[in-house]
Amino acid sequence: MNITDKKEKINKTGSKKKPVNGDLEKSTSHIIVEIIEYMANAVVTKTIIKKSTGNRSVMSFDSGEGLTEKTSPFDTFAQIIDGKADIVIDKVSNLLESGQGIIIPAHSPNFIKPNGRFKMILTVIKSGYE
Repeated sequence: MNITDKKEKINKTGSKKKPVNGDLEKSTSHIIVEIIEYMANAVVTKTIIKKSTGNRSVMSFDSGEGLTEKTSPFDTFAQIIDGKADIVIDKVSNLLESGQGIIIPAHSPNFIKPNGRFKMILTVIKSGYE
């Protein structure tokens, strides 16, 4: 078994799975909406890439699931990739559908209200405290 074999696992269809380090395989195309699946009564998060300068994650939310209020010291870009979500920023509700995104400003209280099943990508760029 060579080093490449140790870093990758092959599934039943012969396609490569993610490397051992947790990030998605580089230089390979991915169908983003298929990176993560829905799980009954749960919010599922998968890191696409994580660096000291920021990270990108994909999340799935089952019906009735959301996120409680929080604030971040960094701007965050949320993009809906399946379904729709109600993202509340500074007490203002924003209903986003698949293909839409919104920037959540640093230091703004925000939360996600349940609105059926949906998937989204969250991108945080750590450019310093703003």
